[in-house]
Amino acid sequence: MAKEVILENSQGMKGFSVLVIEDNTLSLKETVTALEKAGAEVFNVPDSAHAAGLLLHERIDVIIGTLDLVDEQCIEVIKNYKARMPKALFYVLTGQEYDSVEISQESVRLVIDDYIKKPLDVDRFAGMIAASIGRPDGDKSLAVADPLVRKVKPYFLFRSPVMRRTLADLPQISMSDQTVLITGDTGTGKEIIARAIHVLSSRASGPFVPINCGAIPESLIEGELFGHEKGAFTGAVKTRRGKFETAHNGTLFLDEIGDMPLNLQVRLLRVLEEGQIHRIGSEAPVSINVRVIGASNIDLKKAVDDGLFRDDLYYRINVLRLELPPLNKRIEDISLLAVHFLERAFAEMGRLKPYPSLSSETIYILEQCPWKGNVRELRNVMTRVATLLPGDTNQIFPFHILPHLDRTDKVPVNSSNKKEAEGVFIWSGTNLKEVEEMLINKTLKTTGGNRTQAAKLLGISLRTLRRKLNK
Repeated sequence: MAKEVILENSQGMKGFSVLVIEDNTLSLKETVTALEKAGAEVFNVPDSAHAAGLLLHERIDVIIGTLDLVDEQCIEVIKNYKARMPKALFYVLTGQEYDSVEISQESVRLVIDDYIKKPLDVDRFAGMIAASIGRPDGDKSLAVADPLVRKVKPYFLFRSPVMRRTLADLPQISMSDQTVLITGDTGTGKEIIARAIHVLSSRASGPFVPINCGAIPESLIEGELFGHEKGAFTGAVKTRRGKFETAHNGTLFLDEIGDMPLNLQVRLLRVLEEGQIHRIGSEAPVSINVRVIGASNIDLKKAVDDGLFRDDLYYRINVLRLELPPLNKRIEDISLLAVHFLERAFAEMGRLKPYPSLSSETIYILEQCPWKGNVRELRNVMTRVATLLPGDTNQIFPFHILPHLDRTDKVPVNSSNKKEAEGVFIWSGTNLKEVEEMLINKTLKTTGGNRTQAAKLLGISLRTLRRKLNK
């Protein structure tokens, strides 16, 4: 009869049996204690030979092996066990930075489910296991049940509560014919939302015409918007329609509208009020039927106060408003978007399915990044990963991702332990042996379990440190 696995509030490890392969006494004690407190049944062995013997007569759900002990013999032991128990999970516990982990791609492909950092964060580890058991094939489906999400899914992917609140009125906004102002940081997807509004509106059969007001020189933007007559100026050899006429019966998207020159803001206001434009060099009005959507990554109200944007135009375009949150406020959307961009990049490359999946720890790292460039930055990172990923990879681990992140965006792992690892308080009269043990333990915590670094900090050789740990 299969063992019943129970998760309490998606936390805890009650019902799981865990094997820890570790020869560091201090680190082992810390890991085992944390797992047992979480409710797991814990076994521990010092090497892969003992692990092979235990796995012959015990049913283990999760195996944790320290990086130092994951050699070819260990890989072979785990591979044989997984052949008998395909649902078993194998995690490598490392004190190194992920981008310095060196294990052959073949070994990774065969048995390793993910990498985790020392010291073990049991709550997060339990969540990783729950996700793997709940999604045995690494379910990366973009399907959702929410009607609103389903409706805008072809244009904008999300599942976070903050985005649901932001876009709750999107269908009603779309069906209205009022002007819309979309605000948000660069890269948050303002143009995509504008396109979604257009496609969901009664103007969907008409054109969607975007123009970036900040990317066109001031001397040219008037002609781009309103067009010109033949002979209106030197070089005007024929009549040219502007963006307003091109967008007739459709939608005109004015991106970065806050960068529009003040003199053109007056003309835009008049167009919005009268529904007519005048081409440069012509006095005859041209009637237009256009819905205008504006977007800005700056605070337009502040621009009004600073005299950089007309207050009458601000209130004219700010009829309906959507403010898009930055990606780091949409944590639940990061994995969804990352998978989407990966799959799109693989498809464009002509790579055959099944595509490589993101490991739980990789997703965790992505969720911790500040993403200053928002969705656009995430898309670029995942495109680079897909392009440079070795062809025989079937799972994407942290060391695949980290080289492609901006160094300033990398989140220090175990930063929560910084204060704890800053020093050791020793009572007067403490036994010297106990002091040594406390100092070694704290130093190993500081280095995330890396013995080589710990030995350097302690001023002793790695051999001496190992001898002291094995006592």
